[in-house]
Amino acid sequence: MSKNEKDKVLIFDTTLRDGEQSPGATMSLAQKIEIATLLDEMGVDIIEAGFPIASEGDFEAVTQVGKIIKSAKVCGLARASKLDIERCWRAVENSKNPRIHTFIGTSPLHREFQVKLSKDEVLDKVFDTVSFAKSFCDDVQWSPMDATRTESEFLVEVVKIAIQAGASTINIPDTVGYTAPKESAHIIKNLFCKIPELKDVIVSTHCHNDLGMATANSLAAVEAGARQVECTINGLGERAGNTALEEIVMALKVRKDILPYETNMITNKLIQASRLVSKVSGFPVQFNKAVVGKNAFAHESGIHQDGMLKHSGTFEIMKPEDIGLTETNLVLGKHSGRAALRKKINDLGYSLGDNQLQDFFYRFKSLADKKKEIYDDDLLALLSDTSMGEKNDFLKLIDLNVKCGTQSPQTAKATIMMDSKEYTVESIGDGPVDAVFNSIKKVFPHTAKLQHFQIHAVTEGTDAQATVSVRLEESGKIVTGQSSDTDTVVASAKAYINSLNKLILRRQKKVPKAIAN
Repeated sequence: MSKNEKDKVLIFDTTLRDGEQSPGATMSLAQKIEIATLLDEMGVDIIEAGFPIASEGDFEAVTQVGKIIKSAKVCGLARASKLDIERCWRAVENSKNPRIHTFIGTSPLHREFQVKLSKDEVLDKVFDTVSFAKSFCDDVQWSPMDATRTESEFLVEVVKIAIQAGASTINIPDTVGYTAPKESAHIIKNLFCKIPELKDVIVSTHCHNDLGMATANSLAAVEAGARQVECTINGLGERAGNTALEEIVMALKVRKDILPYETNMITNKLIQASRLVSKVSGFPVQFNKAVVGKNAFAHESGIHQDGMLKHSGTFEIMKPEDIGLTETNLVLGKHSGRAALRKKINDLGYSLGDNQLQDFFYRFKSLADKKKEIYDDDLLALLSDTSMGEKNDFLKLIDLNVKCGTQSPQTAKATIMMDSKEYTVESIGDGPVDAVFNSIKKVFPHTAKLQHFQIHAVTEGTDAQATVSVRLEESGKIVTGQSSDTDTVVASAKAYINSLNKLILRRQKKVPKAIAN
């Protein structure tokens, strides 16, 4: 390996696989393709596009992503099963650069309760399944799930077997976010010390954020010799999420003095990717999120503002433009045209096709009739509306009238299109939102439970848009819908319908147990 190769850190993005496993983050095929295309443009080295055995939808997504990606390797996930592995290969075989990623649980808990195999049986299983994967594909990645809670001696033994069977990348996952930076580095160093042949393969790290240390643990692994980091946009993922791609990439860019490693990433697309994944998943980015949060470059303290006026470096270690944030004095209102709107959208990190722009322009004009000035956050709310661009939604709100106030009962009369037919219904409820939800349920009966309902104002003022998030759960399937409107009740209705449309999509997916890694 040359010096440059030793200094190169590969970025393995699993937003479409591990990120989508986050409860409520179901993505459509079109959305996965949109995200994958952007990841490829950004310079991501490996895109884990899904888990092909999980469902026909996942198989199709991995297949289609593989066909359109130009540069990145396209990877599918498979358990230690020949059926899984063959299905995975069928999904990635037409990719320009295919990879099979297979795994098995190795910790005492996983061996006893999940895979129910002895140490020797695990070793045999690893050799057989990695060898089988290698018979299809030269590029095979293997992971010992729950590696950070696996006995040190057994981890060494099982990694040796995987390499002997043909694995070219060994991934060491902190599946439950259990480790800490010093320990993360020690695990990698110990493997290099005990396994000489490890120097001939790529060592990867995959950290979850349950204790808030995913990025620190990943960087510690890199310092110890790992040269691939598995991560997701916005840190999306199960439970507390995964290592955030934007944090890893910018840490390596900003702190080259202590982290002298390179990536292929184009960082000025990070904010665009963050906003796209937030829109698609329905998961808002927390305001104080590192790198891409709304407040990441905001300064309110007088001391900070004074310093910023004198020199931005006093309180900023990154430039906003490094991640794709740009300042513009362009003010939009109801008289603004398509050209001005397109420029503003591009400045915000989005790119819309002609048909999308036409649809968005009508939505913008409708908002401009209600608001005198349109702020960036207003446009971002419209862009993040999960109903935008979805032409094949099973349910769609056509018209809504509500009666509310101190006089009961509160009522809602809604016209809803379901499967291309319109239905008008009227219901009462404990408040206008409850009445609206009852009306929708009359048209589309279901057993889903409302887990979460949240409203926040996009901007200041009484004419501000409200962004509403709705999370539903049905038989273990969790979906999140989001919508924005100057009318809070309308936004609530749209968000509820968005979540139901996602639930319909989710019903088509059958995800096997224990696919985390």
